[in-house]
Amino acid sequence: MIEIQDLRKSFGPLEVLKGIDLTVAKGEVLTIVGGSGSGKSTLLTCINGLEPINAGRILVDGTEVHAKSTNLDKLRRKIGIVFQQWNAFPHLTVLENVMLAPRKVLGQPKAQAEEMAVRQLTHVGLADKLAVYPSRLSGGQQQRMAIARALAMSPDYMLFDEVTSALDPMLVGEVLDTLRMLASEGMTMICVTHEMKFAREVSDRVAFFHQGVMAEIAAPEAFFEAPTRPETRAFLAATH
Repeated sequence: MIEIQDLRKSFGPLEVLKGIDLTVAKGEVLTIVGGSGSGKSTLLTCINGLEPINAGRILVDGTEVHAKSTNLDKLRRKIGIVFQQWNAFPHLTVLENVMLAPRKVLGQPKAQAEEMAVRQLTHVGLADKLAVYPSRLSGGQQQRMAIARALAMSPDYMLFDEVTSALDPMLVGEVLDTLRMLASEGMTMICVTHEMKFAREVSDRVAFFHQGVMAEIAAPEAFFEAPTRPETRAFLAATH
């Protein structure tokens, strides 16, 4: 599981996370919603070890992410992360992009990495795009390639940071369908999203971040139908 204890994170004088406490169990889908600048995306980069923290602790399967003794490269193999920008290598085909990390990071032989890459690209509906270059893909296809690339490392946890926010509305559905599939298969996921319908349908719990604190967390039905905090009610009213 992922355990977060009194997490604090500042950028200069600005405190972005103000004492977050949160536990995410194996197999759980947690979606995080909230306004811009509320600390949602920063939380994900802290969990993955991409951002240092100022105080508190983050533990992944009992290993403290930010401890000096922790091998972050090894730990990150457990924690896939997909951002809103997919950052593919333009000179490599879709298949080569997805094979790259298993070969370079895990040291897999080419045949093994290729088998895994084909399996994950098929999984996300891109079996017919293996030899295509990323520039020839739609935005939704590029984002699904980024998900396949993260899955090729066989992570235990997946973090998704606004993966549909840079997409044309017509393409959002295909990426959300991929996340729904992963959720149905039992992947542990933390999804920062603006997609309230997705949060309602797929989450085990929904957390609302407001000005650097986790103002509310509840099962989707309670969260959307009977929020307890005025800030949550105001946010939901604004998103309808």
